[in-house]
Amino acid sequence: MSLRYDDGRVSTAPGERNRDPILAVLKDVLPARGRVLEIASGYGFHAAHFVAHLPPGLIWQPSEPELEKHESILAWRSHLGAPANFLPPLSLDVHADPWPLERADAVVCINMIHASPWSTCLSLMRGCGRVLAGASPGLLLLYGPFVIDGRYTSPSDEAFDRDLRARDPSWGIRSLDEVTRAAAEHGLTLRERRPMPANNFVLVFTRGERA
Repeated sequence: MSLRYDDGRVSTAPGERNRDPILAVLKDVLPARGRVLEIASGYGFHAAHFVAHLPPGLIWQPSEPELEKHESILAWRSHLGAPANFLPPLSLDVHADPWPLERADAVVCINMIHASPWSTCLSLMRGCGRVLAGASPGLLLLYGPFVIDGRYTSPSDEAFDRDLRARDPSWGIRSLDEVTRAAAEHGLTLRERRPMPANNFVLVFTRGERA
């Protein structure tokens, strides 16, 4: 369910529920300064909330392949007074090569890889391996549900997976092991798995961090 404001902003009920738990992880993991690329920013609700509560030295770069959603991202930016650390959205499809941004210190991706084909996850990892290569370390934070050790984490996740695959057979909750292997092919190492509300997780990958 979406909530639409007269000024063009759009928010969603799931975004309202998960914004603060995700923000808590971002505050704990992200550096105080640097550029954060958000993949699949949607309507920009998360971006606005995070920018409002993270250090001003973090430059937030939203991106969204669906151009009709850019209006909402820009409206959220205007709602905050167009702060310098909240950049206008990029049109970025993870399958594109190269991406329209050469370097970032961190990448944040929320609720994307289960609602898209597996090729989207592979392309995300390839692109992150490239844009995070110059950071020390570069961070990828991936939020969503995952299959752990070959099992769903709850009956509701199993039902959700059936629903996703009914909508599109190429969608589905991804295996943590498969996601981790895909990341490793591009120099990304799983550093941490944090449990979140509603059977979700934040996966923290690093690029360029010494063991």
